[in-house]
Amino acid sequence: MSITSAILQIRHELPPTVKLVAVSKFKPVEAILEAYGAGQRDFGENRPQEMAAKAAVLPADINWHMIGHLQTNKVKMVVPFASMIHSVDSEKLLAEIDKCARAAGKTMDILLEIHIARETTKQGLSPEEAVQLAGRIGEFPNVRLRGVMGMATFTDDADEVRSEFRSLKALSEKLACIPGCDQVSMGMSEDWRIAVEEGTTIVRIGTSIFGKR
Repeated sequence: MSITSAILQIRHELPPTVKLVAVSKFKPVEAILEAYGAGQRDFGENRPQEMAAKAAVLPADINWHMIGHLQTNKVKMVVPFASMIHSVDSEKLLAEIDKCARAAGKTMDILLEIHIARETTKQGLSPEEAVQLAGRIGEFPNVRLRGVMGMATFTDDADEVRSEFRSLKALSEKLACIPGCDQVSMGMSEDWRIAVEEGTTIVRIGTSIFGKR
């Protein structure tokens, strides 16, 4: 299936309330341009250098999403180009994003990354840490908290995945009292349909669009 056909098929299945972020990491500019030609405008990258290089040569109306683990010393490379950073997993990182956004003269939309999987290798805050940090978001005036992000356990057990997504959605509802904090980023190529059923607002799909890396 072509990139264009894959995007159209996924969009056909997605509710209008769910945003598709096409995960273009490690994919060439030509592949992104084919997706762009199919009407796709939101793309996800996980390496700051790669995002910056692609943003420099691709259309200016692309919305870049930083979805990978972000080191504080790389934040300054991401903030000028990103429309949203999905992977905020510490107060230190949040503070650095705020500082760099202030220097860039912008307010940076962010999601708090929550550890919902059974796998210890995955990054993220605990729900308790996320609630505490969200409660202090006013201390970071150049950051706008838009919601939460999480990655489910890589497993064929759909009930496990559903349970993890459900816990992330429940946390998002606790944070809904914060103005503008209404986004849930969960669901990738192998589990996005479950994520949609559990109330996601953003899915991050790469392999099903661009093929295996």
